[in-house]
Amino acid sequence: MNSKKVSLTTQNRLIISGLILSTVLIVAIAFFATFNIQKKLNSGYGSFGQILSKTLAISTVEIIKDLPENEVYSTVKLHTDAILRGHNEIVLIEYRDSSGKLIYRSGAGSKAGKAVITVSSPMILNADNIGSVTVGLSGNLINQISSTTRGSLLFVFSIAWFVFAFVILINTYLITRELRILHEGVHKISTGEFGYKIEGKDVSSEVRELFDSFNDMSNRLHIYGEQNIEQLTLERNKMEAVLMSIANGVVVCDNFDNVVLVNEHARHLLDISETHLPEIKIQQYSDSSGNFCFKDKIEEFKDTPLSLMENKPLEFNIEIDSLTIKSIISPMFTRNKDYVGYIIVLIDMTKEAEMDKIRSHFISNVSHELRTPVTVLRSYIDTLYNYGNDFEEETKQEFIGIINNEVIRLNSMVNDILDFSRLDSDIKLEKSANSIVQAVESSVKQLQILAKERNLTILVNKDSEVPDAVFNYDAIERAFTNILSNAIKYSPDNAEIQVRIDYIRGTDEIEVSVKDYGCGIAPEHQKRIFERFYRVENNTLSVKGTGLGLHLVKTTIEKYHQGSVFVHSEAGQGSTFGFRLPAGIVLASFGVGEV
Repeated sequence: MNSKKVSLTTQNRLIISGLILSTVLIVAIAFFATFNIQKKLNSGYGSFGQILSKTLAISTVEIIKDLPENEVYSTVKLHTDAILRGHNEIVLIEYRDSSGKLIYRSGAGSKAGKAVITVSSPMILNADNIGSVTVGLSGNLINQISSTTRGSLLFVFSIAWFVFAFVILINTYLITRELRILHEGVHKISTGEFGYKIEGKDVSSEVRELFDSFNDMSNRLHIYGEQNIEQLTLERNKMEAVLMSIANGVVVCDNFDNVVLVNEHARHLLDISETHLPEIKIQQYSDSSGNFCFKDKIEEFKDTPLSLMENKPLEFNIEIDSLTIKSIISPMFTRNKDYVGYIIVLIDMTKEAEMDKIRSHFISNVSHELRTPVTVLRSYIDTLYNYGNDFEEETKQEFIGIINNEVIRLNSMVNDILDFSRLDSDIKLEKSANSIVQAVESSVKQLQILAKERNLTILVNKDSEVPDAVFNYDAIERAFTNILSNAIKYSPDNAEIQVRIDYIRGTDEIEVSVKDYGCGIAPEHQKRIFERFYRVENNTLSVKGTGLGLHLVKTTIEKYHQGSVFVHSEAGQGSTFGFRLPAGIVLASFGVGEV
């Protein structure tokens, strides 16, 4: 069972403090008054006893002064007993002679033991002290008076305390009643019920002025709300439109983790319907395997001070099926810095994650590819250096041919890496009017040695009239070399490779293409074949490489020469790679120098 902690308001504490203070004050006054009255009663009662003892001494002297000595005792006894019987307050009377010897004592025993005050007075006869009289009083009278006095004071002060407390409580009730009425009105305003009026009956003039001011404010808010409702709605719609049009996914949650807004891209990334997610709390979202994607991170976000989250939002990655999504959680505040919830930005990092994997594979592959030719070169060169005189000329030529092939292979990989670094750094290429036919034929001539090793035939077909174009000669030659070398790598032995150079008059473009009859490329790979580091693994043919060649072709043609690249292929039917460059451009249109 849960127990509610009750907290006292300042008003309640003041009321309780006032009651306690008034109680302490009244008790102190009552105690002081009772103490003083009791003191006065004791003093008066003592004086009363003194008077009794003096009166008894005088009356006794008068009775016995003329009596014979043998009658004195009996007379005193009768006189004393008569006094004791007639006065309940006197419980003891004793007589002593001038030497202090007891002459007679009446009231001895239990009655005498009840005396609370004893008073003695001398008996004087003819200026001589003939003895003393001692009177003992019971104190019943003073006790009755004290009891009556205390009861009266307690009654009076109790009535006064109750009247005081009642007045405080009534006054408090009246004040809190007015405050409750005002609180109810403020609550109505806070919930948007503008125009609500509070009625102030039987209230003070100051409170009535406050109520009138509140009603005026409520009416003004009602008028303001009616005038600005359309504008506020428009601003809200604008804000939602902005969030909905953001390229990244956006999920907005309130302070209670309820989803209040999801844009289209977030619905696509999270694979949810338009109405499904706002019906749940964001922690309840799970992927297709049933794993909660946000629960732990949102708990971590809530356990971290908002000041830290505001300066450094919480970032983490989630895996949803085949997607890698970067998520950023940031707190949301009003203009007054009141915390109202948080916003989750979702960024699709799937491609970047794949690129990281491809890049890691590329580094590993390049390391291996560089190590292989270096090892081969070192081995063959070391053999020729140490045992060259022991080999026949034919064997030496074979070794030199292997070394030459490995050098060409190593040079090709290094050039790919250097070109990739250079072209990706936004350099400026010097361009001039050049013959594309010359660049193609030069490249074909260089690669003939590789083609002959596998008995490949390279046929070059060109249009009768191919105009010059403005391009960087080395870059275009390098791009075509990459395309042709790929065709040589993937072509079967004794096959044919067709190179075409066409002038497309309708679009004023020069098209260069290379067709091989190799294994071909599946459709799913053709869309990504020009991406950097991307390589198609083939079960029947394993060709080593960096995965940069075709990416460099695309960068050179499209980024630096405003052309386009293309590929046509069918699995098992070979492939056709090529590019198109703008033709008929006069060099003067570029000016002189760099583009």
